[in-house]
Amino acid sequence: MEIIRTPVAMTAWANRMIAAGDSIALVPTMGYFHEGHLSLMRQARKLAKRVVVSLFVNPIQFGPQEDLARYPRDFDRDAALAEQEGVDVLFAPAVAAMYPEGSRTRVAVAGLTGGLCGGSRPGHFEGVTTVVAKLFHLVKPRFAVFGQKDFQQLAVIRRMTADLNWDIEIVGHSIVREADGLAMSSRNVYLSAGERQSALGLSRAIRHARQRVREGLADAAMLLREVREILTATPGIAVEYVECVDEKTLAPAARLAPGVVLAMAARVGTTRLIDNDDLFAEEVK
Repeated sequence: MEIIRTPVAMTAWANRMIAAGDSIALVPTMGYFHEGHLSLMRQARKLAKRVVVSLFVNPIQFGPQEDLARYPRDFDRDAALAEQEGVDVLFAPAVAAMYPEGSRTRVAVAGLTGGLCGGSRPGHFEGVTTVVAKLFHLVKPRFAVFGQKDFQQLAVIRRMTADLNWDIEIVGHSIVREADGLAMSSRNVYLSAGERQSALGLSRAIRHARQRVREGLADAAMLLREVREILTATPGIAVEYVECVDEKTLAPAARLAPGVVLAMAARVGTTRLIDNDDLFAEEVK
């Protein structure tokens, strides 16, 4: 596996691969890999001849009071895990390389970024779309793989890619969960043992929602009341939002039907957690 540190070297490598007829799949990450990240790398390997994983803790997607400084990092461990998965390139640029002095350009997607996580994280998605746009230009992928845990992010990136006419297929990969049901996240390391138990309220609420859909419930407002009751009854959980939205437009849904996603965010202690579920999709065993 090759480790590339500069944008110029990254693009030079991509140009060589494309000239040789090799397709590229990109997995954008902020590092501190877990099984969820590794599953994205395996998916990328199925899609293209070459796999690039970017490892970049993107400062412009963090708010002033968020966890940029303490976000978990372990480059050597991440590099070893990526190499074990057969990744061709780990692209790990410095902040100054990605945002040279004088950088002023930002990429914004209107309409999809104001609600859900965007309501409490102003500017977050502009930071995400800006860095992903830069990665697309540098790596020149034919495919880009993102986890569905970041459901809103996936919808925003799909919209950006379509609007800017990029010939890139955006591939969403199913949420990977711990054995107890907690969605895998690099931020799970922040949780104490007690907080970890509280956090299971999110997956418990999703299981309840799926059961209610199987029973034929179609009223989204009723489902949201029940889900919120489960979360608020769980000690240690502070609910930020619980919504049923259209998977593409993120517009609130009044009726439960295919294409509607249950999305939620909550704080457990000082840790912000997100989770979601396509209530009509077949469950991954």
